[in-house]
Amino acid sequence: MKVLVRNGNVDKALRLFKRKITDSNKLMDYREKEHHQKPSSKRQKKKAAAIARERKRREEFQLNRK
Repeated sequence: MKVLVRNGNVDKALRLFKRKITDSNKLMDYREKEHHQKPSSKRQKKKAAAIARERKRREEFQLNRK
C-alpha cells in the first residue's frame, strides 16, 4: 500500500495511510492471525459480542421510550 508525501506534509500522509488500512481491514486480519484461536473460542467470542450488542440495543430502546 502506497501513500505519497506531498510538500513534506507527513502528518496528512499518515492520516491517509491509517484511513486506507482501516478501510481495507488489513489491521484486523493481522491481529486475528497474530495468535492462534480455537474455532470454539471464536464462536464463543462472536456469540458474546452479539449478546452485548443486543443488550445495548434494548437498553437504548428502553431509554428512548421514556
